[in-house]
Amino acid sequence: METNILLENGTNELEVLEFTIGKNHYGINVAKVSEIISYKEVTPVPNTHPSIEGLFMPRDTIITVISLAKQLGIQTEENATTDMMIITNFNKLDIAFHVSAVLGIHRVSWADIIKPEATLNTTENSVATGIIKIDGKLIIILDFEKIVTDISPETGLKVSDIELLGERSRSDEPILMAEDSPLLSQLIKDSLHKAGYTNIIATTNGGEAWEKLEEFEREGDPLSKVSCIITDIEMPVMDGHRLTKLVKSDDALKDIPIVIFSSLVNNEMRAKGEALGADYQLSKPEIGSLVEVIDKLLQDHAKNQEHHE
Repeated sequence: METNILLENGTNELEVLEFTIGKNHYGINVAKVSEIISYKEVTPVPNTHPSIEGLFMPRDTIITVISLAKQLGIQTEENATTDMMIITNFNKLDIAFHVSAVLGIHRVSWADIIKPEATLNTTENSVATGIIKIDGKLIIILDFEKIVTDISPETGLKVSDIELLGERSRSDEPILMAEDSPLLSQLIKDSLHKAGYTNIIATTNGGEAWEKLEEFEREGDPLSKVSCIITDIEMPVMDGHRLTKLVKSDDALKDIPIVIFSSLVNNEMRAKGEALGADYQLSKPEIGSLVEVIDKLLQDHAKNQEHHE
């Protein structure tokens, strides 16, 4: 899918593909979408999750098909002649989502995405990452990573990788994290604590993280208050690319290493992150690799601090 937005860096904008399941309107970040096709017949697989319809194989790739209606508990008449499949790629997985119709693409700012109320958005069961209002109707942006992890937990963060690191020394180096998913934020924090990093400054989006950095800058010597930044890409208010651009364009902050840790680290997004100055970019399941990267960056950061002194 060709979209102009991938050519631009740090604009804090995204393109949302609007689709329906029955009469309900939902959205997905276009950056996750590789193709939209008419519904294809699938091959059922015995003893799988009830929301998995089966497999199909366009070209040389076997793709799992998930019924969003079943997974979201929506009663709707599925129609093989008019329904659509949204084929996605994130977390290094190719998955097709069966939907009723695809309506079009909206270009929006992350600042215009409303964070769901806490009553809708508990850590355990939230499948909404944000809500946008367009032409008087509400479009719920779904948390596709959580949907897939709920169906197949082994596709989520590979927390078991942390156990393989063995006994480690403790470090109180301050790490600033921007992650809007309460579940993932907690998992990353827990994993970093297990890996020995005890001083995590957790924020829920790039805007909050940037406010913290501005506060540290006003207080003086921000490099002593933040040794490393971990950021997701997709977040309401301010996304991770915009945060990266702001940090790397600021003379007082640009030496703080930034790791983009996101389900969206594909070739196009990797090029975008590099252009913005990200020091490392990792795909979400690789929590063990994240720890290894932080180890290296903090060693280098400490050497740079000694050099400045």
